[in-house]
Amino acid sequence: MMHNHEHANHAHGRPLKITLFLVLVIMVAEIVGGVLSNSLALLSDAGHMLTDALALGLSLFAMNLARRPATPTRTYGYHRAEIMAALANGAVLVLVSAFIFYEAAQRFSTLPTVKTPLMMVVAGIGLAANVAGLLLLRRGSRQSINVRAAFWHVAGDTLSSVGVIIGGVLIYFTGWYIVDPILAIIIGVVILWGAVRIVKESADILLESVPPHVKIEDVSIAVKKVEGVVDLHDVHIWTITSGIYALSAHLSIADQTVSQSCDVVTKVNAVLAESFDITHTTLQLECESCPTGIVCNLPKAE
Repeated sequence: MMHNHEHANHAHGRPLKITLFLVLVIMVAEIVGGVLSNSLALLSDAGHMLTDALALGLSLFAMNLARRPATPTRTYGYHRAEIMAALANGAVLVLVSAFIFYEAAQRFSTLPTVKTPLMMVVAGIGLAANVAGLLLLRRGSRQSINVRAAFWHVAGDTLSSVGVIIGGVLIYFTGWYIVDPILAIIIGVVILWGAVRIVKESADILLESVPPHVKIEDVSIAVKKVEGVVDLHDVHIWTITSGIYALSAHLSIADQTVSQSCDVVTKVNAVLAESFDITHTTLQLECESCPTGIVCNLPKAE
């Protein structure tokens, strides 16, 4: 399973690198376009792009760090680096949305005059690049919270570009400059929604909460159906990193030989992996050798 996770990290790394390159190129274009067109919207979006570039770079760094092998002091390796990066990215997204709300409030009082044709051309180029980034990250975002955080950064950029284009068109034909801050608020709300989800999911993993797709009651019922299992208790289930789930528990089994006990553990692990995608388990075996609860009188060794 660790090997598969490393392979997934490698597969996710290339789309992140390409997306980072696209973001940097569009950021430079928006800075130049914003200065030439006197568009605060474009300059703000360029600032948003800068935070996204930093976020993508952080995601790549964490992904590379997560590939490092486990050590005697870090027995799980560096997989949690991805979660920490996702949490940091989510926090940055919250700050970005707060900045957008602040800028929108300022624009309600002071509506800027901009050169809308140039603004829309640059925003259109940015939109095309952002859509390409979303397509590159879409698959990985379903498997890695780290990539998902990067995906939401790019999604925020995409919405910003759409907002700038729509705002540019409306301003050009109607002169309603108030459209700009209204669209900015809508974009900020969408970004904040994604950010809160990422922060919550990251915090749940760091707090070792039970994964969303797992219910301890269902796990207990499924394990107790395995032949030879009497009870399952003291259950702990948590996420090591995206896609890697672990369980520790006390497994009460019938009194039997060691080889039969190993067969029971193998069957339980198969049920956990197939039904709940839990592949890292620590099971402490327990059994009651005397049904009456009376201590057995075993012959003393001579």
